[in-house]
Amino acid sequence: MDRAAYDRMAEIDRDHWWFVARRGIIARLIERFRPDRRRLRILEVGAGTGSNLDLLRRYGDVEAIEPDDDARAFAEQRSGMKLKSGYLPDVPLDDSGYDLIVLLDVLEHIPDDVGALRYLSGKLAPGGRLMVTVPASPWMWSAHDLAHHHQRRYTRAHLSRVFTAAGLRPRYATHFNMLLFPPIAAVRLLGKLTGREGGDDAMPARPVNAILRGLFGAERHWVARFPMPFGVSMAMVAEPVIL
Repeated sequence: MDRAAYDRMAEIDRDHWWFVARRGIIARLIERFRPDRRRLRILEVGAGTGSNLDLLRRYGDVEAIEPDDDARAFAEQRSGMKLKSGYLPDVPLDDSGYDLIVLLDVLEHIPDDVGALRYLSGKLAPGGRLMVTVPASPWMWSAHDLAHHHQRRYTRAHLSRVFTAAGLRPRYATHFNMLLFPPIAAVRLLGKLTGREGGDDAMPARPVNAILRGLFGAERHWVARFPMPFGVSMAMVAEPVIL
């Protein structure tokens, strides 16, 4: 991502409605689809500024990878953890070592998404699972995607093909951020029509932030049980195909 995008993320990811509500959704997905173990060995790929590490540590022992030096240093300072550096597949990881591997809005940054998932599938312990969240709806491509160095946005069919090609069997898939999809889509379309596209990660006024957090966050009550047909984002949980 652009340096400014990382800096902005570090400023807002504790309180911004999108980050806060997304963590609630991730928690529900982990609780529903985690392997049946008391404490998990978890790997986060692309930890960014570390905003998810406290959440993940509720469920087990966490390791993390972050290739950006400044983001990694910030994540280490806020979490007290030592993170791995580098890019897949050049990061040493234990074969069959992890119960849960997560890529939370990371896969869209990786040029070879199939190769990355295939490599990570070999790092899952027996019964282990891999979970991703990604931006959905390619037609919503905007300046936000460019600033964050996205390679793509996904459809459900596309993401399923990527997982299958990597030797993973999708177990559950859902869109999310559905309730706010209409206004976000309208803003994106208006930006395309007017040629005035800009980033959409500014911190809103406190009352607006609270309303948006409440609307988006409400989806945690059903996102892990009833797949949503559309939304700004998508989640998928998968496990290796056993031959």
